[in-house]
Amino acid sequence: MPRTPRLALTLLLLLAACGSDGSSEASADLAGGESQVLGDADEGIEGVQAIRVADNTHTESPVDYQLRPPAGGAHDPVWWNCGFYDEAVPDEHAVHALEHGAVWLAYDPDLPPGDLDRLRALAPPEGKVLASPYPDLPTGAAVVVTAWARQLTLDAVADDRLVAFVGQYESGSQSPEASAPCSGTPLGTPAP
Repeated sequence: MPRTPRLALTLLLLLAACGSDGSSEASADLAGGESQVLGDADEGIEGVQAIRVADNTHTESPVDYQLRPPAGGAHDPVWWNCGFYDEAVPDEHAVHALEHGAVWLAYDPDLPPGDLDRLRALAPPEGKVLASPYPDLPTGAAVVVTAWARQLTLDAVADDRLVAFVGQYESGSQSPEASAPCSGTPLGTPAP
């Protein structure tokens, strides 16, 4: 084989094995529900963390997510319909929605009504935002905003970065299946 095509083939194989941005490829040292916080994301919203996600395979088994709420990984074959919920959503179904380009607003179950109204306004049933209470948030967090391979912890729902995050990452290019739907399954009926 001539040198130039061999070099091109080698580079192509390396790129395929390594992935381009580290957000969704399988990795020898990360599997299933494991993930790795890489540091600040470079999309311009202060505090957003880039997450290396182990894989995006389907499984009907429970997944032991290292990061909670998870920002990707193995997940259930059926996604949870997007919209606002007043009850917790199983991680495995929410992660599938993230794979489809959804943004997950995992909120403190004890938020006051005004904060819940703000979240509800960001999560209409026809959009790609999933909002649900999450009892295991970090201490002091009002909401953890998550997209596939991106996450931001906020201590106030009124923080302007919440709306900026939704605008940046809803159907974002970091999601493996950003153009896939976030509704149409039998799982989840958003609260009115």
